[in-house]
Amino acid sequence: MIVTTTPNIEGRKIIDYRGIVVGEAIMGANVVRDVFASITDIVGGRSGAYESKLQDARDTALAELQQRATAVGADAVVGVDLDYEVVGQSMLMVSASGTAVVLD
Repeated sequence: MIVTTTPNIEGRKIIDYRGIVVGEAIMGANVVRDVFASITDIVGGRSGAYESKLQDARDTALAELQQRATAVGADAVVGVDLDYEVVGQSMLMVSASGTAVVLD
């Protein structure tokens, strides 16, 4: 399945719009535990532990987006937008949304 942030796909024609699809992922993150457990990862303001957790959440949200697009008979999702939120003190939410479409 093609998933893109652009409103169209070069060389392909959109023949049907199947609606907006969304995928979400909420991941727990214990700030104190993660900082002490990955103190060696924190170099120059970057944390490999948090980057890995963020990647996992993004992959989960995009996979769910694709599953929902497939469920409505789409073969691509255009106009994808990724949003990141902190929920409460220790939860990270990633949301992916876009328009499910059928290509020629």
